[in-house]
Formats: sequence, structure tokens, C-alpha cells
Amino acid sequence: MTRTPPTTVTRVRLWRWRRNPLRRHSDVVEAWIVLAGWVLALAAGVVAGLFAVQTSESAFAARQARVHPVTAVLADGSARMPAAGSGYDDGRVWAGVRWTDADGSVHTDRAKVVPGSSAGSRVTVWTNQAHQVVPAPVTGTAADLQSALTGALVAPAAAAAVWGAGWLVRNRLIRRRMAEWDAEWKQIGPRWGNLSGGRG
Repeated sequence: MTRTPPTTVTRVRLWRWRRNPLRRHSDVVEAWIVLAGWVLALAAGVVAGLFAVQTSESAFAARQARVHPVTAVLADGSARMPAAGSGYDDGRVWAGVRWTDADGSVHTDRAKVVPGSSAGSRVTVWTNQAHQVVPAPVTGTAADLQSALTGALVAPAAAAAVWGAGWLVRNRLIRRRMAEWDAEWKQIGPRWGNLSGGRG
């Protein structure tokens, strides 16, 4: 029969807050700095993350308001050329396009189209207020995902910055405490040696 060793339960005590003759004022201040640092870091992370999400969504909405889709006609047969096989390619090729505005003015530019499209075929392109072809705006799920990822990246960075500031304040407090202890020991040390008969 094997005997199981007794288990001991260690109670976590908040010794910096409880009454203790060895507790100094700096111990209480340090405890509050640590607590405030964690709370502020958490709050700053949440606020910064939400602000980044809202800012990203506003930027996507503003860009979508500045561009609009138009139906253009493929002006040449360059779209028949095969797409270059690079890792950054989306399979489309550049080709000249032409479109007419509501006021009757004709505009031309180059846009990415699907290879194999013949001249005269219709394609949808996005244009800005200067009548230039621009990439399509990010909308829907893609915009939501990018906004969420932006918030997820900004939140930890902001929390780490606030926590780091709290750590610097705490580190400075610890250095000050060590200097005070050193000064006190310089006063008490010689007397302690006298009380111990010169052996301490």
C-alpha cells in the first residue's frame, strides 16, 4: 500500500496591501502601479483596437465614395496575350479600354482584364473623379476582415506600449527604493556591527 504525500495548499496573499510592519509606502505604491499598468494596458488595447477598426472601415467607405464603376469597351486585342506567370499576378493582363461618361465625353486608359477577351468586348472598370482607372475598392467581407485584422494588430501594440510605460515607472521606483535602502544601511550598518560585538 503506497502512501500519498499530503498536499499543501498555498494561499496567495496580497502582501503589499495587507498590514505588515515590514511593508513600506513604496511597496503599496508599486502594487498600485502594477495593477494600474495592467488595467490601463487592457483598456488601451481595447480602445485602440476598436478605434483602428472604425478608422479602417471609414477609410474603406471614403474610398468607395470616391470611385465608381463604369462599363468600358476593350479598345485593342492586347488582352489575348498570355499573362506573365509571376507569384504576384492575378492572371489578368493590361489592355487599353474606352468608355463614355454620362455627358458624352470619351475617356481612355489601361486596365487589367481577363486574358482572351477580344477587342470590342465589354468590361467593368472602376474610375476616380479624374476619370482614371483605379483598382476596385475593398468592400463586404474583405473590408470587414481587413478592418478586424488591423484592430487585432493595433490592440496588442497599444497595450504593450502602455504596459511598457508602467514597467518603466515601476523600475524607477525600485531603483529609488534600493538607493533608500543603501542609504539607510550606511547609517544602521555601523551600529549593527557594534551591537554584535564587531562580528556582524
